[in-house]
Amino acid sequence: MDKKKAKERIEQLTREIHEHNYRYYVLAEPGISDYEFDKLLEELQKLEEAYPDLADSNSPTQRVGGQVTKKFPTVRHKYPMLSLSNTYSREELMDFDKRVKKALGNTYEYVCELKYDGVAISLTYEDGELTRAVTRGDGVQGDEITNNVRTIHSIPLILREDPVSDLEVRGEIIMPHKSFLHLNAEKKNKGENAFANPRNAAAGSLKVQDSKIVAARNLDCYVYSANADNLPFESHWESLKALKKWGFKVSEDVKKCKTIDDVFDFINHYEEKRASLPFDIDGVVIKVNSYARQAELGYTSKFPRWAIAYKYKAEQAITTLNDVTFQVGRTGAVTPVANLEPVSIAGSTVKRASLYNEERMAELDLHKGDKVFVEKGGDIIPKVTGVDTSQRSTNMQPFSFATHCPECGTKLRKNHGEAVHYCPNAKGCPPQIQGKIEHFISRRAMNIESLGQGKTELLISKGKIRNIADLYDLDYHDLIGLEKTIVNPDTLKEKKISFRDKTVKNILDAIESSRNVPFERVLYAIGIRHLGETMARKLARHFGDIDNLKNASRDELLAVKDVGDKVADGIITWFDDPENLKIIERLKEAGLQFSTETDSKQERGGALDGKALVVSGVFSGFSRDEIKEFIAQHGGEVKSSLSSRTDFLVAGDNMGPEKRKKADSLNIPIISESDLQKMVRE
Repeated sequence: MDKKKAKERIEQLTREIHEHNYRYYVLAEPGISDYEFDKLLEELQKLEEAYPDLADSNSPTQRVGGQVTKKFPTVRHKYPMLSLSNTYSREELMDFDKRVKKALGNTYEYVCELKYDGVAISLTYEDGELTRAVTRGDGVQGDEITNNVRTIHSIPLILREDPVSDLEVRGEIIMPHKSFLHLNAEKKNKGENAFANPRNAAAGSLKVQDSKIVAARNLDCYVYSANADNLPFESHWESLKALKKWGFKVSEDVKKCKTIDDVFDFINHYEEKRASLPFDIDGVVIKVNSYARQAELGYTSKFPRWAIAYKYKAEQAITTLNDVTFQVGRTGAVTPVANLEPVSIAGSTVKRASLYNEERMAELDLHKGDKVFVEKGGDIIPKVTGVDTSQRSTNMQPFSFATHCPECGTKLRKNHGEAVHYCPNAKGCPPQIQGKIEHFISRRAMNIESLGQGKTELLISKGKIRNIADLYDLDYHDLIGLEKTIVNPDTLKEKKISFRDKTVKNILDAIESSRNVPFERVLYAIGIRHLGETMARKLARHFGDIDNLKNASRDELLAVKDVGDKVADGIITWFDDPENLKIIERLKEAGLQFSTETDSKQERGGALDGKALVVSGVFSGFSRDEIKEFIAQHGGEVKSSLSSRTDFLVAGDNMGPEKRKKADSLNIPIISESDLQKMVRE
């Protein structure tokens, strides 16, 4: 067979196999036998081996895996993957409906969907072909796992139709019960630890470096939303129908609901049916159907106002309380922890549970040996919810809250009006030192990714670092050859940490790169109490540099939008400490960024301060991400969709007509790239 005929046959086989995959894994209507399918795939593999330049990254042969990924790169989401607000209460769901009704009147309907207990994924298609798959991560950026996702048969590699040039689809990757049981049986036969539940198995599988192993895990994927700048739909329901048509697996367990009573009927039905489903769910997602109605409702800083997740009640178990110990966090907060007789809840073994604070301990009136009720809040965090006092004997001793720090022995403090006890020995308490350093190096702060928990623990124990500034004094000779064996407190398994040549160079390179991290992230990283990411960004842009912030009065701090008493007091207390000022000076000498490159107008809030803008279309001078960064640098807030709270729509070429129509209906000014630059210059 010559190359021309080979190319024609490869294209024909590719079309046929993609179609059979779709019929088998999405429609559950196989058109040929497994034997016939395997023969087609075998022929395609042989042709691609004979003509490797004709092979394609989205060939059906990629389903079997074989590619090895040494590192999963971090990728920024084009559209942020926001969380949904959760509720376990029917009353809160009624309140959600009342808020929607107050904003929209009676002109809305809901779409109810199952809330899958899996791993959220973002799939990007360019010209109808899968080009990238990224995990949710922190919602802003995630890990690219494209090679592994290509092995999942229910995810189309090439769409049956090419709807838009740049399409992002979201869904949930799950491990069905059948696959989970098979995988754990295999692990048991090999003497390996089994996965605790299907969700953990799915998440662990997606991070396996060899995609051939992932292919054997039989993962599945249901998709539930589409994003693009020019989607030709007016509602979420229409987009679900289109996703089916394009070749995606969309659940049949969805329903349009006219009223909140219809929503409750859907919730009740699947609460009863939940145990018989072939995969895990933990609730129901309720969304306003109309995109225009969604835009009117808009977003909070964390959640869309047009959607909510109703979570089913967590599984509960009863077990024995063996002891109460106390943990110290990076801020010095002391948390009581219940040490339990191991018990299985929601597919995982629970040995410890948070008791939150002294008041909660007193409320429960815990005694050593009590039979306690334990559940996993949101199926994630174990907590003690009650005590079976009928099984308590008279000789069982009550627990009391610690008076001194369990790590350094310092007497604990409790501030007026707060529920939490603190260890005031911030400079000498080991967990606080380690916690502050781990916060400083975390991805959303300084992103010194080569240093993890075990490595920081090793550096602290060897006396190499005592605070965040010490990191910038480290050199090759300080690190090479360091070793330590650490023990996982949950599994009691030992792990050896060794600093070899490559490890040391990676650490030093990461530390060097962190000198270029912008001021707003440095401000977040230094660990001022009550100062989160968003507030650090606002303060950095408002004050311009660390000295302006340090010298600001309480009134000046409170004058900044969203700064409250706690944040202001936390900042003042932090800068009142001479040791902290010394650390800032050392970090300045190390070359860290403690100012923003702004003009005087931006330093005091920015020309776009308080303005909400939406960016759409293609721009000639800058990329869309650069336009968004430009807006943020000048105090504006970039929103993902239009609403009545939007101040401007920044329009580029090829902006969809629906966006323009929506902006006109909401009386939102439409401006160009040059208009935006003029606003900042004026």
